[in-house]
Amino acid sequence: MVNDSLVASVRAFSRFYTNSVGALRYGDYSLTEARVLFELAQCESADVADLRKDLDVDAGYLSRMLTRFDADGLITRAKSTVDARRQVIALTDKGRAAQRELDDASSAQAAALLDELTEDQRGQVVGAMDTIRRLLGGEAKDRTLVLRPPRVGDYGWVVQRHGELYAREFGWDATFEALVARIVADFVDDHDPAREAGWIAEVDGERVGCVFCMKADDEIAKLRILLVEPSARGTGVGARLVDECVRFARSAGYERITLWTNDVLSAARRIYQRAGFVLEKEEPHRSFGADLNGQYWTKEF
Repeated sequence: MVNDSLVASVRAFSRFYTNSVGALRYGDYSLTEARVLFELAQCESADVADLRKDLDVDAGYLSRMLTRFDADGLITRAKSTVDARRQVIALTDKGRAAQRELDDASSAQAAALLDELTEDQRGQVVGAMDTIRRLLGGEAKDRTLVLRPPRVGDYGWVVQRHGELYAREFGWDATFEALVARIVADFVDDHDPAREAGWIAEVDGERVGCVFCMKADDEIAKLRILLVEPSARGTGVGARLVDECVRFARSAGYERITLWTNDVLSAARRIYQRAGFVLEKEEPHRSFGADLNGQYWTKEF
């Protein structure tokens, strides 16, 4: 079941979007009317029934909208040559001119929204919009996943995203972020490249996950700070990161790889199980401002 706080976040974003980005319009035309004009501008003509289905517009509302467009001289109507019961519409020259003005005005408003942001903030906003469009639009499967070593700037991102995501999703406090910071600092300050490594997962150039393989002793490796961004969950990113960590540990000569997690992290636990990890022991503890049940997992080579 989806967490109530996540549902509340989606609803809050929807209200914000409707009041700002979703309010882009021109003159007396609403957002839905603008969508219809845009779709009509992409073709020579359109079947009304198909248009209603594609845009998911109420039949009565679309009929009133087209009546207005007709009265304003923006469209022409004709019976379909394939089925006389169906109606085909097309933009007139006046309609295409109106749509171009609408498009220009909407672009100007979008530019105004971005104008007050820094270049970095603009990239973040547009990147987030692309992520929403790809995931909710069903395009995520077409994206390219790359695993690469961490670079300067990635380490701070690892710490920040762990702190932000675990606070938002589980209510953990800043002591967890501090723990991740110590782990990352130890890795950067003193790791053996032959026996320790880290990976950043990127999808189309965007960081979406990470994992680190660190030395416990000469025989045992540790899988540490696995993270997958919400936008990439369910796409196989977590499994790829864990598999790469296990492959490295085996090739580096370790006899086993271990990890410590908590049972509330159910999605990660399923990934570990599929990768062949076995639960060795559990113990309750109070950490990060929460009562938790810690778990120790091991995979033998």
